[in-house]
Amino acid sequence: MGGGMTAMAKVETGPVTVSTPMARGLDSIINGFEGEKHSFYALARVYLTRQQDIEDVFYRSIIQVYDESHRRKKGQSAISVFLKNCLEMPERSESQDGEDSFHAFNRLEAADKEAVALVYVKGCTQEEAARTLDISVDEVKSRLFRGVRKLRETMGFHSDYNGCHNYQKHYLDYLGRRMDRPEKVDFEIHIYHCRECQEDLASFQEVTLTLAGLREDVQLPPELMERVRARLDEREARRQKRKKKRKSVLLSIAGVFTLLIMTGFVTGGFASLYYSYTEEDEQLRTILQHNLGERLNLEAESDGVKITIKSVVADDVQTLVFYEIEDKKKDNRYMMNPYEGLYIENERDIMSTDPNTRYYSPPIDQDDIHNEEKNVYKGTMSLFPVSVDEGTIKLSVARLMQLPQDPKKGFGGARGMTFAEGDWSFEIPFEKQPSRVHDLDKEVEVEGIPVRLDKLTIAPTTTVLQYRFENDREGRRIDVINFDSLETDGKKVEANPFGGNMYVESGIQEGWSTFTASFDTLYFEDPEEVNIRFGSVHLSVDEKKIIKLDANKDLPQVTEYLGNTISIDEINVGNPAFVVLTHDLGKDRVYENVNYQFYRSPEKDQNVSIGVNGGEGVLLDKDGNVHKPQEYVYEKLDQPRYFETEQKLEFYNDGSTEDFTPTELIIEGYSTTKYVDDRVKVGLD
Repeated sequence: MGGGMTAMAKVETGPVTVSTPMARGLDSIINGFEGEKHSFYALARVYLTRQQDIEDVFYRSIIQVYDESHRRKKGQSAISVFLKNCLEMPERSESQDGEDSFHAFNRLEAADKEAVALVYVKGCTQEEAARTLDISVDEVKSRLFRGVRKLRETMGFHSDYNGCHNYQKHYLDYLGRRMDRPEKVDFEIHIYHCRECQEDLASFQEVTLTLAGLREDVQLPPELMERVRARLDEREARRQKRKKKRKSVLLSIAGVFTLLIMTGFVTGGFASLYYSYTEEDEQLRTILQHNLGERLNLEAESDGVKITIKSVVADDVQTLVFYEIEDKKKDNRYMMNPYEGLYIENERDIMSTDPNTRYYSPPIDQDDIHNEEKNVYKGTMSLFPVSVDEGTIKLSVARLMQLPQDPKKGFGGARGMTFAEGDWSFEIPFEKQPSRVHDLDKEVEVEGIPVRLDKLTIAPTTTVLQYRFENDREGRRIDVINFDSLETDGKKVEANPFGGNMYVESGIQEGWSTFTASFDTLYFEDPEEVNIRFGSVHLSVDEKKIIKLDANKDLPQVTEYLGNTISIDEINVGNPAFVVLTHDLGKDRVYENVNYQFYRSPEKDQNVSIGVNGGEGVLLDKDGNVHKPQEYVYEKLDQPRYFETEQKLEFYNDGSTEDFTPTELIIEGYSTTKYVDDRVKVGLD
């Protein structure tokens, strides 16, 4: 829908609270609950199914908050009171139409259920949840981890992934964009090299996104708050018999869902939707000139914030929506986020949501596209590809994410993420454009390992190469291939570094891993042949070594691995037990990081697992110069490699609460990066 549609909106930072000064009378407290009625209702649905019980919880909570506001300066927060009433309400079932979406919460332990309900359903911050439950933030994080892990199982997602213990605790902070930059860099470097953690993290994200959808889909009966207000009116009237009849209470105010920011997007490619911000003159003009899209200029405005849908291009890889957002009141920039207040009403009818159809494009700075207007944001949003030849995308937007004027400061800052809420709706017509799919059937060797190039899809919005390599080779295996570029007679297109390692879940051949790599589009070149240039290969090499540990001997204890000195600096008995070690950074060091045996064989200590808890490392460029990862100069370096220098290994006695004494470290092998300049020419039929 275009043409200046206007609706009320508000700007807020983080979740709204009603726990601050409540001695303003009953009306202000009611209005506070009204403002958060959707999130409070969703919280109640975690524990209750009968609408009458939920109505009673609202009624009792408002009265208790009002009474406490007169008894002492600082009573319990409204959230604490509401949660307590939910817990105290007798359990009574009520028939539901179909399966109750909140049934999965019944499998959680009570403490974990409270934490997950507060953070992922009510929308509290971890700090607010800690205050509500009177526990530490660390305990909140532990409960969230256990709860999400259990929900992963009960909701039917893959639950057999085993990420590294020490990095698992960072999953939810990473998805919630709560990590400090140094920790985030270390985490992303580890995730890049660890397939188990990649898959584990992705499964956690699936749960958090499902919870986000659950919260958005919950339907608050419109008459519920009206009945609560009526009961409160009657109660107040009885208390005020000798006074003038109070003014009628305000009608229910218009509200929107209180949405919790989940993983919006994650650096490196683990969400199912990302954003690409592209200069319109460079991409959209080309699209329009070749009649692959039309200029739409659909507009909707809400409280001074105008969204313009400029155009859309749909192909077999993605649906690319070009848009512009203008804040007419202030110098703010806002962007759309599919996981934060965006809903496609007919997504199941018109789009392919198969995970293998994912396409990724990373966010970039607006300065890079020469947009100097501080109140205007120009970008594109990548959605799932369409499954029909033509149709209309029914898009509703309820919330926009504010971008920092200085991208280096990151999103949110100390106050958390900031949003503009409103009501923007569009009906976006599209016509699916054809792609050219070329079967390559080409086998080459990279670092002595067979790699098969299966097909090249040249779409209007991107070019995608599908390839595979053996994953069960003994001795030496490829973990990741990074491509440099594709070259034709008249053009060279760079690889998308954030879309170059996309795993295809349903592989073509058993024992082989299938991936896709994306590049800028070659659609308008129509090449007859292409030169594929490889950039680097990340390898795992088997080279076993057993390091004996003796907690009774003096430290440090020194050993060697592949000619490099390893110092055992600390051995601590406990559960978890831990070992701290240092890897020298010798000139001829072969390995970048060591691959440990994380799970023992059934014959010995079968219930003991090992995790790498943090550590430090450095970046080395081609000339051997050392750089700190925190400086984030990776893309500026010539052939950078990351070398681990310090590690803390934790031993978990999973089958017992007894302390564990580490007696050995088993190194299975190591990982290393090889920069290559291999090229292969392929003809396109």
